Amino acid sequence: MKNEKGFTLIGVVIAIAILGVVGIAFLNGLANASIALFNTDTHATGNNLAESQMEYVKQLPYASTYSPAPIPSEYNGYSVTIDVTPLEDGNIQKIIVTVSHQDKQEVIILEGYKVSS
Repeated sequence: MKNEKGFTLIGVVIAIAILGVVGIAFLNGLANASIALFNTDTHATGNNLAESQMEYVKQLPYASTYSPAPIPSEYNGYSVTIDVTPLEDGNIQKIIVTVSHQDKQEVIILEGYKVSS
């Protein structure tokens, strides 16, 4: 039994430390990926909502102000504001749709124009 070789306490501690560092790096990367996915999803959802609101406004009769369309339940936590600025002779309007989320102030701002028929 004199030739038996095994792990020493120092070797085991070093191996556990290396595994700990690798594990922490992996979990940090996983957390960053999760945050990036949430931000991308919030931006894409806000973009879809802004585009649908802009199309809604363009279908309405020409007016000095517009109210947003009702927000569907799948857009829970989002809010929409619509600002109107008349341009030059009053026959063209600049429409600004701003979508906000409860976690962020402004998710997206979409600008478009509407012409009086």
